[in-house]
Amino acid sequence: MVTIKSSVKDYSDIEIIRLIKQEHNTNLFEELYKRYSDKVFDKCYSLLKDKTLAQEFVQDIFCKVFERLADFRGESNFSTWLYAITYNNCIEYLRTKKKMNYPDWNSQHELPDVIDELNEKEINSERLMQILELIHPEEKALLTMHYIDNVPIAYIKTALKISESAAKMRLKRARDRVAFLYKEQYKHD
Repeated sequence: MVTIKSSVKDYSDIEIIRLIKQEHNTNLFEELYKRYSDKVFDKCYSLLKDKTLAQEFVQDIFCKVFERLADFRGESNFSTWLYAITYNNCIEYLRTKKKMNYPDWNSQHELPDVIDELNEKEINSERLMQILELIHPEEKALLTMHYIDNVPIAYIKTALKISESAAKMRLKRARDRVAFLYKEQYKHD
């Protein structure tokens, strides 16, 4: 027996995508936009620091997602795939327009050889957010993708156009930099 849902809001992302692909019902894409546009905007704004530009990116990203929807195979959540595309677009912009080449920046911001790990109990989330603003946008994107959005390394490497080992190394370096800056900034507290 086929269950007919009362509203498109009752459908999962995967069901909506399947219907878009099978029935070529492009009107359903609006539901995906409604579900995720605010989150995509927040991610764009956190990296680009410009509301107008972030809004433009939201439109561009959803156009790209719509064009590439046939490529979505459902091996992960739609949100994971969408966020990888979002980060890729923002990082690419920062690399080209702002000339923020991560390898150059990293070599100019050397870390000590040994860095103490942060104890989760001593971390204040407000302070942590302040520290994230001090690091390179690519490092911030890496940490956000992996630890907040639960994006797998396979998507991170694709989004940042680097190898898996480079993604893992940059993720470790980003964690180390946050730990070092956090300890330096708040060592007397």
